[in-house]
Amino acid sequence: MSNPRKKRLLAVTAAAAVTALGLAACSGSSGGSNNAATTTTAAFDAANGKIFNPSDKKGGTITMADEGEPDSTDPGDSYYGYTWDLMRLYGRGLVMFDVAPGDGSSKLSGDLADGLGKPSENAKTWTYKLKSGLKFEDGTAITSKDIKYAITRTLDKDIFPDAPTYFDDLLAWPADYKGAYKSKGVDVKSAIDTPDDSTIIFHLKNSFSGFDYLMTTSQAYPVPEAKDTGAKYKEHPISSGPYMFATYEAGKKFTLKRNPNWDAATDPQRKALPDGYEYSMNVNQDDIDNRIIAGDLDIHVTGTGVTPATQGKVLSDPNLKARADNPTLARLWYTSIPTTVAPLDNKDCRMAIMYAMDRTAYQTAYGGAFAGGAIATSLMPPLIPGSLKKDFYPSQDNKGDLTKAKEALTKCGKPDGFEITMAFRNERPKEKALAEAFQQQLAKVGIKVTPKGFAKKDYFSTYAGNPPYVKANNIGLAANGWGADWNDGYGFLAQIVDSRVIRETGGSSNISVRMPEVDKLIDQAAVETDNAKREALYGQIDTLVMDNAVIYPGVWAKALLVRGKTLTNVFVNQAYGMYDYTSLGKQ
Repeated sequence: MSNPRKKRLLAVTAAAAVTALGLAACSGSSGGSNNAATTTTAAFDAANGKIFNPSDKKGGTITMADEGEPDSTDPGDSYYGYTWDLMRLYGRGLVMFDVAPGDGSSKLSGDLADGLGKPSENAKTWTYKLKSGLKFEDGTAITSKDIKYAITRTLDKDIFPDAPTYFDDLLAWPADYKGAYKSKGVDVKSAIDTPDDSTIIFHLKNSFSGFDYLMTTSQAYPVPEAKDTGAKYKEHPISSGPYMFATYEAGKKFTLKRNPNWDAATDPQRKALPDGYEYSMNVNQDDIDNRIIAGDLDIHVTGTGVTPATQGKVLSDPNLKARADNPTLARLWYTSIPTTVAPLDNKDCRMAIMYAMDRTAYQTAYGGAFAGGAIATSLMPPLIPGSLKKDFYPSQDNKGDLTKAKEALTKCGKPDGFEITMAFRNERPKEKALAEAFQQQLAKVGIKVTPKGFAKKDYFSTYAGNPPYVKANNIGLAANGWGADWNDGYGFLAQIVDSRVIRETGGSSNISVRMPEVDKLIDQAAVETDNAKREALYGQIDTLVMDNAVIYPGVWAKALLVRGKTLTNVFVNQAYGMYDYTSLGKQ
């Protein structure tokens, strides 16, 4: 989830989704972390599966730093996992993942809504009732119309290029509807009906019993139409949560302060302990690590883990290691191989890359087996039901097979190799190290790789996720990554392999998979009610993508996170794959 996760949602029958997503287990309880295991003993993984340093003490300011910039602070235009984690401080959806460590964070509860949605018999209509007493930061009441407006505004992809397409694709919008800005005044009852201020009804094109999951996304956070400033709304989103914007300096920092009109009685899961948050942008990641270790910074907000250089310090010092957590994630760090860039439109040229690359070098770039993760031999991580246990491109000691790589180059008509560019995010040292590893290893078979870095906030919308730019600039490799929205084959695979999520104007993290047979299998799996058959279909998808050599799987991720010295209530929220930012307090 640390990367943009734009997704086209397909029709899913009620029975399929209930079986696949485990909605029966997602009750509307609001117990949050109250019953979770706790510890006050500093130790390695003390905040992984339990709450470290529990406290109800209020006060203080939590400091956060980002090695780049968020894609947006506007809840309607964000699709990074860490921003979704963060935005829960100043925004609330109809539904939320529980604020709890371990498996507890996979459960859903009502947030602005008084419980989970009530589906019709065919799961094509979903009804939610809002709690009473809900207010924005200015004291005005939050109504169902504010949620409707929030969703309709995000359909304008000129203003919101990073917004996922969940609601665009799934709801039964009027013909030619283009959103609240370009289709102002159009009646959207066919998609979203608000018969009164406390009721909101969603009408879907097709059955989809996973709709509650979409109500956790930031796109569904309410926006008062009278306060909407379009592209400038990111400078001061109107808060529905416990904190509100105090200051905003583009590219530098923003601060949050308490929202005086937030009512804890309507929001039992958010502790709201600190008095405020300070968020600094474009901070060197080595500096972030050093400041957290020294105690003058609390959180590295992107949750991707320390740099390889810092890892050695942490693991070799017992005191530092006792402040670290090493969660296993449903995430794949991988490299896209676009087929629109010659000669990678030839499968054998792509196969040469698959065989030539040194897997251990890939793993080393991300921090090694301990902190980076396990070498991936297919797409779906082991945490995903139906993941494969097959090595598609075996080599001795995972060092690559240069002989097979050269044979593949000869078959594709490039026996002496070719030249390509590899894209990575400037702010991520691990991705830079990865690009250099590809450069060094592929040079052994004559493939010249030129690493090229881009800003994280524009990586998918303007550069690596923009097909015309990719083709025009010879980007034959692109560092990428994906964490599951929820742990099943659909929640993991659909975004990164469905060709229908690709936007020719940019903004998709599917950079390289354009296979109609994969799209058909996604549709088939989406309506399959038998667990074993559905998982087998996702396995077929994984196999097709791997056989076609359009994604190089790198590592099934782990992250080495370091806790700030004076934080309380620290734990990894598995729904976001990093520390839960709504639970934190200060000693």
